Amino acid sequence: MKDPQLCHCGSLQLWISCCRQILPRRYVRCSCTYCIAVILPTSMAEATIIDGRELAGAVRAELSDRVASIVEHGRSVRLDAVLVGSDQGAALYAKNQVKACGEVGIDYSLHELDETASQGDIEAKIDELNADTSVHAIMVHMPLPEGVDASAIQTRIAVDKDVEGVNPANIGNIDFARRSLVPGAALAVLEMIESTGIEIKGARAVCVGASTIVGKPVAVLLMQAEATVISTNKFTRDHHSLTRDADILVTAAGVPNLITADQVKQGAVVIDVGINQVVGEDGKHRTVGDVDFEAVKAVAGHISPVPGGVGPMTVAMLLRNTVQAAE
Repeated sequence: MKDPQLCHCGSLQLWISCCRQILPRRYVRCSCTYCIAVILPTSMAEATIIDGRELAGAVRAELSDRVASIVEHGRSVRLDAVLVGSDQGAALYAKNQVKACGEVGIDYSLHELDETASQGDIEAKIDELNADTSVHAIMVHMPLPEGVDASAIQTRIAVDKDVEGVNPANIGNIDFARRSLVPGAALAVLEMIESTGIEIKGARAVCVGASTIVGKPVAVLLMQAEATVISTNKFTRDHHSLTRDADILVTAAGVPNLITADQVKQGAVVIDVGINQVVGEDGKHRTVGDVDFEAVKAVAGHISPVPGGVGPMTVAMLLRNTVQAAE
């Protein structure tokens, strides 16, 4: 490691990566964004984009065959969803589910409850679906109205019908190296990492964010794959030094452009689970992830975009869980 010195950009920086000893004069990387974006030669290839839509399409093709086989044996595959109130985001997600299920032959039923529905009303609907043997999979759209205990509602879903993996029993499945009915976003992340061909065993992995349905399950799934895993949160000290050392970096913090190029190891696999709405310079709203995509793709080896990355794969994992529940 060299002593602090004057960087090409004119700032006093500490060299964090220097290849002069191995590849003379090929490049020197300083920790400032300018050097990450400009000093690295353009001949160095940008990151390979992990196309979630393409991967999800392959999963749907596989599921179509499995559903067809089930139907040939005189059975069906059915997903029932509960939507409480009129949240536009939840309603749009439900609409997209109708299309996604139809593409693979899954029967989809949406049960809409008024916003005034009580905890007891919602629990009664869940109990009804739990008892219906024609229903193979159940999910509840979020958010629920104020005053409703979402955790209690999710826990009420029968373990073998909980396709979102939100019942604590299914979240616990991960600790036993089972991928059945675990949270779809976590499964999506792992499959996207696996699609790159990187050897997970022995890799250093950092998960930014420790939510119950993404950060924690992803960390445990990576541990099961024998990666060395660090889970970070907003209180983590020296956060940048941890992410810069990660062969695999997964971020699910919900903070736009949290991860910049100077925080990423050269050639790392970067999976962006964040979904954030920002207003651009033109005044228009757009969706971005937690990663500064344009800058980071010049450093990473593989990177997932937002949109078009984890989102489509999460839906595909929900469909896979539904088919698995019916088999």
